[in-house]
Amino acid sequence: MDESPEQLRRDAPVLCSDPRMGLELVDRLVLQLNRIYPQILNDKEAHRFRNLGVPTQVRLADLLEHLRLKGEEACHEFYRGLHIHAEEVYFSLPTREGRREREEPKRTNTVAAQTEGCELNHKEGEASGGPFIRCSAAGLGGGAKSIFISHTWRLEQRKNGRTNTYS
Repeated sequence: MDESPEQLRRDAPVLCSDPRMGLELVDRLVLQLNRIYPQILNDKEAHRFRNLGVPTQVRLADLLEHLRLKGEEACHEFYRGLHIHAEEVYFSLPTREGRREREEPKRTNTVAAQTEGCELNHKEGEASGGPFIRCSAAGLGGGAKSIFISHTWRLEQRKNGRTNTYS
């Protein structure tokens, strides 16, 4: 079943009435779809949706209907572009708010389980921010988590009197 076209149909009125969906954002979305996915939006179609003689909201409504009729991939790539260029608009959409509310309890419980047992009390003589950094790392992705853990290790090495933390 095509889920994205139905979501786009429900989100279209909100997108068309959102003042954040201005000329620049609509233009960026059209250009991204045209340049990266010419099979979704060819040059002639992109030119039509970038025509400054037509009000932005009209062009946006036409673009959304065009993408919806193109199918799942076109709608999915529009949402991906919106997420990249206007994350706050993306997460304010009715279809995203409902999804976020369903996912949030799971994520909250996972983070709570990961950080269970973390002691947030600041101990005398401990490097500033140490306990916070250790507990924060539990909820982060791979790259950021490694940086925080490395930073914490270096703070502990300095606290123990080792000045050369790279050996």
